[in-house]
Amino acid sequence: MSFTTHTTKAIPFTLSRLKDYAALAKLRLSTLVVFSAAMGYFIAASQFDWVQFLALVSGGFLVTGASNAINQILERDYDKLMQRTANRPLPAGRMNVAEALFVAVLMGVGGVTILFWLLNPLSGWLGLWALVIYVALYTPLKRITPFAVLVGAIPGAIPPMLGYVAVTGEFGLIPGLLFLVQFFWQFPHFWAIAWKLDDDYKKAGFKLLPTKAGKSKSGAFIILVYSIFLIPVGWLPVMFHISGYIGGVIALLMGIMMVMKAIKLYNSCDEKAATRLMFASFVYLPIVLIGYVIDKL
Repeated sequence: MSFTTHTTKAIPFTLSRLKDYAALAKLRLSTLVVFSAAMGYFIAASQFDWVQFLALVSGGFLVTGASNAINQILERDYDKLMQRTANRPLPAGRMNVAEALFVAVLMGVGGVTILFWLLNPLSGWLGLWALVIYVALYTPLKRITPFAVLVGAIPGAIPPMLGYVAVTGEFGLIPGLLFLVQFFWQFPHFWAIAWKLDDDYKKAGFKLLPTKAGKSKSGAFIILVYSIFLIPVGWLPVMFHISGYIGGVIALLMGIMMVMKAIKLYNSCDEKAATRLMFASFVYLPIVLIGYVIDKL
């Protein structure tokens, strides 16, 4: 009887802890990062290697999870102030800093080691650079300047480049162009989220919209300009024969979709239009990357 009672109590505790670890690593965001890296891998690979692919997926996931975990450690006091983040493990008091740091270091060291030794040294360095830039530069800059988004876009654009380098072991034009596509995508993506969550971000002092004026016509115009950039940038893989016209047309149509949503935001400057742009950005990246891969097959 006592054994049954003890087991029943232990199971929910274990499941709850796993959920907290998933929240600490930002499971959904880390999964999207791994998806981008996988698309870069498929663009580069002439034949599929399970060991190589699993090393990329596991190493990339662990490095991203470590970045997110350290970010939450550093911002735990600010997270308490925002409704969106108040229930995260650290601000909610379900996990202490020592435990979170142990998990973060374990993921970071494990991820970089996997990328370095099971793939190649350049992959390991890319993973390490992404982690350092995200934690040491982007995280503190969020409360200082809107240029934090520019800095954050650098590690955010590494995944497809990492996927390509995982296969080739060297940098070049093609991984650089894949980096560029994801780099420019991040601006309308992050700014749309920042527009929607601006009131919550202000409670923590985060400055993530493109201008100090906040939700303004000038800010919406900058978002529109960067959305327009997606059209020529999305066509670059076609120009340099990374992808064919099918992938190019898909990227073109997705770019036009982003521009149309950004125009509506510019005209209305309201949260509803920002939300639609945000969801459009969620669709844009996976569809465009899948288009590039399909055209290569």
